[in-house]
Amino acid sequence: MRTLFALWAAPLALFWGWFFLSLNDINFGYVMLSRQLHDLVFQLYGEMLGIDPALIPGMVAKACIVDSLLLLAFWAFRRRRVIGSWIRIMRDRYFDQASTPSA
Repeated sequence: MRTLFALWAAPLALFWGWFFLSLNDINFGYVMLSRQLHDLVFQLYGEMLGIDPALIPGMVAKACIVDSLLLLAFWAFRRRRVIGSWIRIMRDRYFDQASTPSA
């Protein structure tokens, strides 16, 4: 499971790191992080997809959110017994049915 989380997080960190550094033109002398390359990359993707290049970062963000939710659902399904027992313990601790209400 750790490998799956690492394989999920590494590309996200690389893409969003590049995106925000190149968007703000913080290039540290590298052409790869320049704003000109940023604009060129999104212009090319926009032409290939036939959409406005300004829409692409939002589409990528939505895809990242959906992927994250799917991965968390997969993780929760694998740990459903542990999560269920934790929920039962918390419910019994804070919502004990045997206690009488104070009047």
